[in-house]
Amino acid sequence: MKRFLQFLVSGAMVLGLLAPARAAVETYKIDPVHSSVGFAIRHLFTNVPGSFTKFTGTIVVDRDELEKSSVEATIEVASMDTRAEKRDAHLQSPDFFDASTFPAMTFKSKSWQKTGDDAFDVTGDLTIKQVTKEVVLKVKLLGFGPGMQGAMVSGWEARTKLDRRDFGVNGPAILGNVVGNEVDVTIAVEADLQK
Repeated sequence: MKRFLQFLVSGAMVLGLLAPARAAVETYKIDPVHSSVGFAIRHLFTNVPGSFTKFTGTIVVDRDELEKSSVEATIEVASMDTRAEKRDAHLQSPDFFDASTFPAMTFKSKSWQKTGDDAFDVTGDLTIKQVTKEVVLKVKLLGFGPGMQGAMVSGWEARTKLDRRDFGVNGPAILGNVVGNEVDVTIAVEADLQK
């Protein structure tokens, strides 16, 4: 009986050594040089693109249970670039974003729901001009792997649609129907593992 118990204990130890180790929770920092935050909004009949060039953020990832992951990000409004200086200045004025009073937009996730292979609905609070609304990002995990210098990186894509009026980005009434209300947001992220 004693030998049998020793055999069971030894077998359990061997199985424990052979079992894959549970991945630790990892924190990734968004690399702005290899990431982008873009948007498009209708002007008359055409969608006009733009982007924000300055942003920061972190993604906390549970590799075993990605639904337990989280993300936080901040975007500097003054970094808006629509390829027209006068338009950028107008968009940053009190008519729209009022960047001098509200210099940043923030997003903080509240839940991740798996919707397919490496696809998630990431629900969180988006704050623009001190107005906070719940939005859903359609997120795709592109993968994990070593980067150019050998350090671990992760890749992500996200999309959503917003109504600018929900956040008080109304513009002057004279615009009428010249500018659309719905904004398409597209995000591409490469993020570096933090040690």
